[in-house]
Amino acid sequence: MGLVVIILAAAYGAGAGLLLPRAAYRLSVEPEEPWRDACPEGHPLPGWVGRARCRLPGAPAVSPAEPAPGRPGAGAGAPPSGPVPGAPAAGGRSGAPPHRYGVRPAGVVCLVAGVCALLAWAVGARPEAVAFVGLAPAFVLLGLVDVAVHRLPDPLTLPLAAAAVVLLGCAGLLPGAAGSWRSALLGGAALAGSYLVLFLVHPAGMGFGDVKLALSLGVALGWYGRGVWVAGAFLGFLYGAVYGLGLLLRGRAGRRTAFPFGPFMAAGALTGVLLGGFGA
Repeated sequence: MGLVVIILAAAYGAGAGLLLPRAAYRLSVEPEEPWRDACPEGHPLPGWVGRARCRLPGAPAVSPAEPAPGRPGAGAGAPPSGPVPGAPAAGGRSGAPPHRYGVRPAGVVCLVAGVCALLAWAVGARPEAVAFVGLAPAFVLLGLVDVAVHRLPDPLTLPLAAAAVVLLGCAGLLPGAAGSWRSALLGGAALAGSYLVLFLVHPAGMGFGDVKLALSLGVALGWYGRGVWVAGAFLGFLYGAVYGLGLLLRGRAGRRTAFPFGPFMAAGALTGVLLGGFGA
């Protein structure tokens, strides 16, 4: 039974990961900018999820003289919205492969499938496994956007917190659940409150998007109790500190260099949930 759960979770993660790059591309914009509605070659995007490449048969070629809007501070891997000067037309008319949306689909598929499989392995065939595995792709999507533009969009963070509360609340009503919904609610409020204090004390070092992400992560960590909550919260800071120290030692950043913290928060929470699942 456990192996079946792991295989199903990995298959779900692979399918979800295949559809994430387009959403990450559309959401990876600076604050006050609208979500992208065109691929890197200027063709309208049909929906928020789908394959991670532009391949629209019969689309008109883009004029090389057309200026690209560009966007400062977008970060590596986040193509500008709108046409790219000199880019080949959709479908590879110039012989080049279709343009991808900034991230490698195979890498995203492997990442999401691996995370889902790990969660299924740790939690097993308990009701909360559906909640944790079901929410995992959304956390990966948030990480992709944060890496690209150092931003955690409200359309992801706030509904994700509500989904975590609802899904774990449903899991708590089923037999075999190993956690507590009340503890999950307290964990979400406590972690979001802690990040809010850090934001108010040092807003330059902590974004408000991190505060909103902490709400859903705290709910997940609080499900298995105080020990898992503390471990997951601490590990998020530890992972971020190790990464920052590595950048300093390699001369790739200064003491005030900003880097996306959301992926480290999610990694710490994932580790905490894994520990809680194995120990339940």
